[in-house]
Amino acid sequence: MRGITRIAVAAIAVGALTAGCGGGDKPIGSGASSANPSSSTSSGGSTGQYKKGGSVTIANVGGQTWPCQFNPFNPSVNGVAGGFVYEPLTFVNVLKAGATTPMLATDFAWSPKKDSIVFTIRDGVKWSDGQPFSADDVVYTFNLMKAQPALDIYALWTGAGLTSVTAAGNKVTLKFKGAAEPYFFNFANQVNIVPKHIWSTGDAASKPATWADPKPVGTGPYTVESCSPNNISYSANQSYWQPGKPYIQKVQYPAYLDNNPANLDLASGKAQWGGQYIPNIDKFYKSKSPENNYWFPPTANVALVPNNDPSRPATSKLAVRQALAYALDREQISKIGESGYQPAANQTGVVTPTFDKYFDKDALAAAGYDKPNLDKAKQLLQTAGYSESNPLKLNVITVTGYTDWDASLAVVKQQLAKVGVELSIQDLQQQSYNQKLYTGDYDLAYSSLSGGPTPYYELRQLLYSKNTAPIGKQANSNYSRYSNPEVDKLFDQYASADPDTQVKLIKQISGYMIKDVPLIPTTESVDWYQYNTKDIEGWPTQDNPYAQPAPYNIPDAGQVLANLYSKAAQK
Repeated sequence: MRGITRIAVAAIAVGALTAGCGGGDKPIGSGASSANPSSSTSSGGSTGQYKKGGSVTIANVGGQTWPCQFNPFNPSVNGVAGGFVYEPLTFVNVLKAGATTPMLATDFAWSPKKDSIVFTIRDGVKWSDGQPFSADDVVYTFNLMKAQPALDIYALWTGAGLTSVTAAGNKVTLKFKGAAEPYFFNFANQVNIVPKHIWSTGDAASKPATWADPKPVGTGPYTVESCSPNNISYSANQSYWQPGKPYIQKVQYPAYLDNNPANLDLASGKAQWGGQYIPNIDKFYKSKSPENNYWFPPTANVALVPNNDPSRPATSKLAVRQALAYALDREQISKIGESGYQPAANQTGVVTPTFDKYFDKDALAAAGYDKPNLDKAKQLLQTAGYSESNPLKLNVITVTGYTDWDASLAVVKQQLAKVGVELSIQDLQQQSYNQKLYTGDYDLAYSSLSGGPTPYYELRQLLYSKNTAPIGKQANSNYSRYSNPEVDKLFDQYASADPDTQVKLIKQISGYMIKDVPLIPTTESVDWYQYNTKDIEGWPTQDNPYAQPAPYNIPDAGQVLANLYSKAAQK
């Protein structure tokens, strides 16, 4: 699903998003922007109470049938668990400069040095099996991540300096080695809290990283009613802690192997919530009904990810990676592969115009990556030992059914052929793709990760060495196996730096994207988002961006679902 893979752009008011996505200097998790959930009942999507009823069907291509696993620590499947069933302590809105909304924690307070934080845990919350939720569950979740490093997806214990998580009554304290405010987005917003009484016994306790979690018990707005390879059916959690919510009583999540049937279901209104590329969207989708709408806020990158590990003799060579970067015409990839809906990316890895103040345009131009340079690419390949008689042959893995990625990679293949690179495209089912990507079993991978309120979050996932692992072991997010101590130092300095220095640090980090070419951005990833208002209202919109709107974003999907309501049910 696009949960580990995508995000995107639209011909709609990108300028408005520039201020919304990190335009301000207020640190994420400062508390200054906390919203009172009682004023909007959750995250600002809808106000007041609505009658319960109605259903929503999601059309989001996964490139596989459902394995019916819901382990919130497994990046392969947590997109159908986080937000739906499991919840974080606090919701952080990327589209509103990191504004926070209380969730399982009603409040938080930093120490003066920002090296510890105290969360006040919400009273009266129950797990979906009726057991009471408490601070002990929060402590257990974080300590489980310490005991099982494979669960620590955001390198909180190994990289962010988390040293202890303890509880006293309804207060939970996280202590760090140093200033830790930038990590708030990860530990408060992206860690799904799990029930101790479930995860401390049986298979969950003995193999938490690989446990299927087929019948998940969470605090979220929905429970898994049934699951088959073809569909996940969610039912409203009738004991959900937000009074009167969720309004929508059923959510259907069919498995789609290809964009085309999903797009047809969206255009016809059979599905109301979409998260994939639709070519010629105005004619194919928008013109079919006045209730069909879309919005594509840009937030991250889609990239060719070279395997930097020395075991790969070609892609581990800097000259080869540089040649690939010089050979690409990103504007053409955007225009042909993504119908222009996703704009061209750049080699710094900084999404523009969303994060313009972090973008070092001069450094990009000085390195010559501001435009294609086929002669330079050919020269670099020659220095690496490749020629017409000894062509460079590479394989790139992608996800079957992602028709826009297929189209983009067809353009990439043509462009690389012009400099003597023979590219083979391997379409894989999502699970096979994930396995190869996570363990480093590839030459090149076409991929995208979610971003955050500033470029720091995406770049740290992609480049921080503590997010990677040896070949054959599962990496958390640094799948390219890139490791540079100097870059690690820059990431480590970010947490204690003032806002101006943080901008300078990001420019230095993006400088290594230019110097080392650890990955090669092609287009800016957007939130693919289609929504139908014939019966369902309460959607996030450009005017009310209360959450990232694509159904594959977590925990944002839970924010959206908790705010949707059926117009028919109000009669």
